[in-house]
Amino acid sequence: MKNVCIYIFVFVFIGTSYAQDSTFRKSVYKFRLAVDIPIGLITAGTGIGALIKHKKNKPLTLADVSNLKPTDVNKFDRYAVYQHSKAAAITSDVFQYTAAISPVFLFIDKDIRKDWKTVLPIWMETFALTTTLTLFTKEMVRRKRPYVYSEENYGNKFGKSATASFFSGHTSITTASTYFIAMVYADYHPTSKWKPLVWTSAAVFPVLTGLLRVKAGKHYWTDVITGYAVGALVGSLTPFLHRRNFRK
Repeated sequence: MKNVCIYIFVFVFIGTSYAQDSTFRKSVYKFRLAVDIPIGLITAGTGIGALIKHKKNKPLTLADVSNLKPTDVNKFDRYAVYQHSKAAAITSDVFQYTAAISPVFLFIDKDIRKDWKTVLPIWMETFALTTTLTLFTKEMVRRKRPYVYSEENYGNKFGKSATASFFSGHTSITTASTYFIAMVYADYHPTSKWKPLVWTSAAVFPVLTGLLRVKAGKHYWTDVITGYAVGALVGSLTPFLHRRNFRK
């Protein structure tokens, strides 16, 4: 948790440094203090808050879990309690890591590549904000993961991660990444025939990630739905607010 927060703050610092140079050239996006300062403050606040809460929160004890049963979970989410696919867990990890680095492929496009000093810091903001919002919510809510309610011995019920179910970080980060890619591509190529395919891929890939997280017994439906919503909002709204002409 500590290392994650440090990396995020470094990302924001580097992004801000690049922002100072990138405003001198005309690009699709521009930096605005009215946008970047609030994003930076929210990112820093939620990151620090998550770190403080993580240190204070205690793992579950035997007494906490001994009387738990699947029927304690609402009917909509209960399906996840009976899932424990290791293959799904591994695949979802691959999906998340792939999505997290996938925005670099935007720079294959020569127009976007010319504006890398603008696009890259905006992606750093997107990634950092999504991550800290996710971590902060997990530490505040402390929802028990599905495997904690399982009558089988799946997962570490006594680790701090056992209460980090809400909401799904795999889904939020994957969605933020794919929506960011689609938004930036559409902004640079508004008349492209590839836009429908890009947006469809952006919408479907994180859905698959969410399904895998449920199948792995790591999250409930409501965890992945919320993660998807947060990721989609941050991934699309962050570049939108940086559009050079978004007020016109």
